[in-house]
Amino acid sequence: MTKFRVSVMIAVASAFVSTAGNAIESLTAEELASHCVVLPEGTDTVDGQFCIRYIQGFIDGAVATDIRVMLNIEAASKPKSKESFSERAFRTRSSSRESRRRAASYAEFCLGDPVPLAEVVAKVTGDLNERLKAMDSAGTARDLVYESLRRHYPCEAAS
Repeated sequence: MTKFRVSVMIAVASAFVSTAGNAIESLTAEELASHCVVLPEGTDTVDGQFCIRYIQGFIDGAVATDIRVMLNIEAASKPKSKESFSERAFRTRSSSRESRRRAASYAEFCLGDPVPLAEVVAKVTGDLNERLKAMDSAGTARDLVYESLRRHYPCEAAS
């Protein structure tokens, strides 16, 4: 293979590698606000549904990943011993109420069972509107949603 071909292949491969890490562009707080502006009256509009589902998706994603991450960290910190298939299956697939509570405390927000989605959306969009009034629409939507959840739904100390 010629040097030219090798150089071209390396250039093409590096282009794929560099774009793969940045493939998903973060939604900005300003972009989320442009969808959420129709709430609470426009819950049935495309923008209203986008806003609601973004917030719901953030929460669902946090719940789904936080438990797994916490369980994996706990397993990694235990003394190294051969884990049986059934022990690993239980550890990686169990999603008990206690696991959700412990994982949520690491995330620094705890949504009780059940918290109406409309309530959570109202609080998050309220924070978003306050930020826009203060002319501070910088940052990502995920950071704003996370900050809002931490502010309105802090985890109480374990008793």
